[in-house]
Amino acid sequence: MKAFITVIGKDTVGVIAKVSGLCAEIGINVEDVTQSILQGMFAMIMLVDISGCKVSHDEMHARFAALGKEMGMQINVTRQEVFDAMHTV
Repeated sequence: MKAFITVIGKDTVGVIAKVSGLCAEIGINVEDVTQSILQGMFAMIMLVDISGCKVSHDEMHARFAALGKEMGMQINVTRQEVFDAMHTV
């Protein structure tokens, strides 16, 4: 099962390492990453495979939300089928 992880906030050192570290910790495989820094704001989209995730869906969301709060950033996890449904007319 695929998902998108989006990270947005003020650019700081170690953002990619912290987010990918949490992915590794809970068994999420990072398949692709794109990131940019726009006028001091960091924006990243990760395509991940969550089929091997070792925690529940609710715990996964809670862990990323807590990491986002710790870093002062917004982190969202959206399953690909939800993303596809939202963008299909």
